[in-house]
Amino acid sequence: LRSDQTTDPTGHHSRRSTGHRSCRRALMASLSDGFIALPGGIGTFEELFEIWTWAQLGSHAKPCGLLNILGFYDRLLEFLDHVAAQGFLKKVHREMLLVQEDPVSLLRAMTHYRAPTETKWLKPAET
Repeated sequence: LRSDQTTDPTGHHSRRSTGHRSCRRALMASLSDGFIALPGGIGTFEELFEIWTWAQLGSHAKPCGLLNILGFYDRLLEFLDHVAAQGFLKKVHREMLLVQEDPVSLLRAMTHYRAPTETKWLKPAET
């Protein structure tokens, strides 16, 4: 919004400002129903991994989606599968990242998403 606007084109009537990027992200996360990453660069990766990490840690139970247009994220997904195969990412947490190639399918998957109950941290018996 321009500084003189009170309503954005979508009809929303509130404007919020935060002092730091981390505060902005926390606010956006609290106001969101879910998260979708489109093809992008390192900033997109950083935001995606942060919000996905928050989900793993149980900070939220909202769906995290990856719109894999024209296979843009195929190599990243292969790497994540490798990380899981090596034991650095639990399968249940890998599956938290919903991936589709078209927006309608991704939104459908996100609508039906149920967060896993398994925590990120090891239980005492697993150490």
